[in-house]
Amino acid sequence: MEPKGDIGLIGLAVMGQNLILNMNDKGYTVVAFNRTVSKVDEFLNGPAAGRETILGAHSIEELTALLKRPRKIMLMVKAGQAVDDFIELLLPHLEAGDLIIDGGNSHFPDTIRRAKYLESKGLLYIGTGVSGGEEGARNGPAMMPGGSPAAWPLVKEIFQAICAKTPAGEPCCDWIGEGGAGHFVKMVHNGIEYGDMQLICEAYQLMKQGVGLSNEEMHEVFTEWNKGELDSYLVEITRDILGFKDEEGQYVVDYILDKAGQKGTGKWTVVASLDAGMPLTLICEAVYSRCISALKDARVEASKILKGPKKKYRGDKKAFIEDIRKALLASKIVSYAQGFMLMRQASDEYNWGLNYGGVALVWRGGCIIRSAFLGKIKEAFDKNPQLNNLLLDDYFKGVIANCQASWRKVVMKAVDMGVPVPAFATALSFFDGYRSARLPANLLQAQRDYFGAHTYERTDRPRGQWYHTNWTGTGGDVSASTYTV
Repeated sequence: MEPKGDIGLIGLAVMGQNLILNMNDKGYTVVAFNRTVSKVDEFLNGPAAGRETILGAHSIEELTALLKRPRKIMLMVKAGQAVDDFIELLLPHLEAGDLIIDGGNSHFPDTIRRAKYLESKGLLYIGTGVSGGEEGARNGPAMMPGGSPAAWPLVKEIFQAICAKTPAGEPCCDWIGEGGAGHFVKMVHNGIEYGDMQLICEAYQLMKQGVGLSNEEMHEVFTEWNKGELDSYLVEITRDILGFKDEEGQYVVDYILDKAGQKGTGKWTVVASLDAGMPLTLICEAVYSRCISALKDARVEASKILKGPKKKYRGDKKAFIEDIRKALLASKIVSYAQGFMLMRQASDEYNWGLNYGGVALVWRGGCIIRSAFLGKIKEAFDKNPQLNNLLLDDYFKGVIANCQASWRKVVMKAVDMGVPVPAFATALSFFDGYRSARLPANLLQAQRDYFGAHTYERTDRPRGQWYHTNWTGTGGDVSASTYTV
């Protein structure tokens, strides 16, 4: 059998099928395989009908035999055990220099482990985040590949052909780094996505419950917002959702149960931030907001017992909507600043050498958080690759200064009206904490030393020297081991 395939793909769910069609459109011969083999023929006779350069394989042996060397095989299967299972199925049929690519939402420690495992066998491995959903997979996703550095030249041409492009034509795909770097960056992308969505939902709730706007009025607001600094995919689809009616003329959004689901990548981001000691407060609140939404029955019961204010905004509605826009923009900046803080910490820990401007460029198109805003982030890191925090960049510092009064007003009015805005509020609290030269942690350290002899540093002595006080006169002078963050 003469090898013909440029790349193989395992997993014929919607994402897998659309990636195959995308690759084929760009001139690549793709070999398709699925564990439920009947789906291969269904795909060939359905979406891939008439495409002679999409080949079907009905076994792992046939898949590998149809591929040119070095073989390139992409897995689009459920994250977790399924990836490990397919790796083991493929191994007996591969040889040194062949490449396995995991295009699912795998947890980055698994990608680190798998890359080491396959490299020990002379094979190459890439874990690549693929963002953009079904539409992105078909027409151009954002792609975040990382793993074995020697693997990148094997797929660079294919990946950059099928990925989304910025308005300037730049590919929204580039090498992220070794090991689990690609999947880590994709994880942070998804965490920021959680934050963006929650912020938009809070803006919606403020306008609906607090200001009393109709769906049509909010549709018009989001239409205007999408023309300016908030121009983004998520604002765009929110505009469309708020204007969408069913065949009976009813707004569909009003009939959707307010109980959010999640697949876990937001949780992974929060756990990674806790492990790293990085305060991703906004993404954490976004995850917990989904959790509290899931307590639907409990909330309904609580609403009958627990009472709070039910005020409407009584001032200039147009001015307050502009305040909400500014609060949304400022909070969004904080969310991205926190996400890049986490990526910087991880890059240092794992020696990934992440290019933060490059990450912003990859996210500029194709992915769920794509927005004009990301262009400004790229400019910030291009200007100063060592930038510790986006809040310190001149552009973002100026935006925050312009938005700050509105931001504070929105949080105060939300509290006054009893409208929950956990993401807006925590973003503002982070900003106030980050800009504070002194926080009350001196008292906290005194408390820790009082009950546990955990010691503290002094402002009038060199850093790194630790002290313990016998606060009661009976506690003794022996200190516990020091805990530092």
